[in-house]
Amino acid sequence: MAPYESDDNATAADAEELRSARRRKAARYVVPATVVGIAAATIGLVPALADSGDPDLPKISAQELIEKIAASDVQQLSGTVKITTDLGLPDLGGLENSLGSAAGPSGSGDGSSADPSTKLTELASGTHTLRVAADGENRQKVSLLENAAEYSLIHNGKDVWGYDSKSNSVFHTTASESDGKQKEELPATPKDLAEEALNAADKTTSVTVDGSAQVAGRDAYRLVIKPKDEGSTVGQITVAVDAKTGLPLKFTLTPASGGSAVVDAGFTQVSFAKPAASTFDFTPPKGAKVEEGDAAKAPERSEHSERSEGFGKGSAHEPGKGGPEGLNVIGDGWDSIATFDTGGQGVPSGSDVGGDVGGFLDSLGDKVSGTFGEGTVFKTRLINALITDDGKVYVGAVTKDALVKAADAAK
Repeated sequence: MAPYESDDNATAADAEELRSARRRKAARYVVPATVVGIAAATIGLVPALADSGDPDLPKISAQELIEKIAASDVQQLSGTVKITTDLGLPDLGGLENSLGSAAGPSGSGDGSSADPSTKLTELASGTHTLRVAADGENRQKVSLLENAAEYSLIHNGKDVWGYDSKSNSVFHTTASESDGKQKEELPATPKDLAEEALNAADKTTSVTVDGSAQVAGRDAYRLVIKPKDEGSTVGQITVAVDAKTGLPLKFTLTPASGGSAVVDAGFTQVSFAKPAASTFDFTPPKGAKVEEGDAAKAPERSEHSERSEGFGKGSAHEPGKGGPEGLNVIGDGWDSIATFDTGGQGVPSGSDVGGDVGGFLDSLGDKVSGTFGEGTVFKTRLINALITDDGKVYVGAVTKDALVKAADAAK
């Protein structure tokens, strides 16, 4: 099927319109972001998730499709989401055993295994299945399905519950009026991920419509977002947008290096019917250990996160306002690099540490040098970080050469 008409001019103005619409309705469609957000940090369409045959849909420009996403007002839905994340990290192998005793039984070091922050690292790699449901801004639920166990995070009115069936532990906190802003900190659904990517749409970005697909039995347009900067590790982002509602159904990020997607998140089944009220009911099971959380300690949205949200967007950062002290962002668009000074002496080499931990460090890092001196680049398929031997850090979704060039220029 021939691609639809493209519109590379759908960039900065459309992204700003989308950001404004997002802020007005931020809490309406999210499932709790603390479970699904990765950013992971801390992720074309997978054939297994697409129905056979591409639907014949009316032509639409990129600008019109972005406007359709911005106007989407889906408040009620339920379904199943499959998330696959492949950052290219080496197998931890014996490292898990080396660190296991220090991490404690929950693997987090401290805190309840039902605490949402404990579950985030599980989504940083591998494939996971989630059941999601939403009924307006005050009722959301997401469940992470595991082997013979389940973790659920439920927001019902003023209560937020986390429940880990494996350990029979419960985490409880209360929602506040600021929760809507806090939920924006981490992307939660294909819609959230798509909006983060579109926030980076400016003169450094190509945004086009490229054909159609079926996702979870729904007809969808394919929106393709590509960085124009050669130094970015992002190859392209493909968003499958529901033709009827404008809701992003699938989000796929492929790296510039090629191969499988770094992040692939999409509905395998979705319904826009109102979920039963009982879906959001929760009472701690008998014998469960309940830990009360402190909502007042939830991190506030910083000025830096407002200005550099998205996968590549960046700008200069004023020291002392969120993030490490002295944090600055070099450049803009997809090639932006965050930099700060740890005041330390860099990182030890694997030979200095020895054992499984030393081997793990060596497998992650490449020794580099330049006019800045010497340092180590720690790499994934998306995010790379240069730590110089004098403790300066340069990090971004850019290549190793781009990091070294930035360090040389800053010298």
